[in-house]
Amino acid sequence: MSASEVPDDTSAVRRRRRADAERSREAVLDAAVRLLAERPDAGMAAIAAAAGVTRQTIYAHFGTRDALLEAVADRVTEEAMAVMDAAEVEDGPALDALLRLQDIGWLLFKRHPVLLQLGTAPAHAEADRARHEPVAARLTRLIEKGQAAGEFDPDPPAAWLVGAVTALGHAAGNEVGAGRMTVAEAAACLRTATLRVLKVQPHRAHNP
Repeated sequence: MSASEVPDDTSAVRRRRRADAERSREAVLDAAVRLLAERPDAGMAAIAAAAGVTRQTIYAHFGTRDALLEAVADRVTEEAMAVMDAAEVEDGPALDALLRLQDIGWLLFKRHPVLLQLGTAPAHAEADRARHEPVAARLTRLIEKGQAAGEFDPDPPAAWLVGAVTALGHAAGNEVGAGRMTVAEAAACLRTATLRVLKVQPHRAHNP
C-alpha cells in the first residue's frame, strides 16, 4: 500500500479534539451559570469543582474570571431573548408590552444576580452595552409604537425615552445590589418612574 493509500486519521482526530474541547467548555459554562446564580462571588476554583474539572481547564477555555463572566452574561442574554420571544413582548398595547419587558428583566435579575457585577464594572461596560442592543432595539420599537398610538408622550425623541427608561432600570438594579431596596420595592419604584417619564395617562396605567 502506497503512502497515498494510507488512511489519514489526522483530520478526524482534530475534529474529535475540537468536539471534546467544546463539550468541556460548555460544561464549565453550565456549571458557572448554576453556581454564580447561587454565589455571585464564586471564584474559579469553586466553579472548577462544580464543573468537575481543574482550574487549569477553566483558564484554558476562558483565560480570566472576567472572560468567564462575559461568557455567562452572553448565555443569560440568549436566555433573555428566548424568554422575550416566548412572551411576545411586542404584541398588544405598548404599555403592557413594556411592563412585561421589565418583568422579564427582574426575573432574570433574581435568577442571575451576577449580572449586577457586569453592569457596574467599568471593564465590562462596552460588552454590556453591546449585549443590551437587542433589548434596546425592542424597547425603541415599543416606545415608538406607544408614541404613535398616543400611549406615551410624543414630544421627546424615542431614543431619549429609551435612554431614560434604561437608566432608571440600572438605578433600580443598583439599589437592590447595594441592599437599600428589595426587588419588589425597586420594581414598584421603577414602574412608577417609568410611567412618569413616559407621561402615561392615569387611566392607562393599570396593573398588568
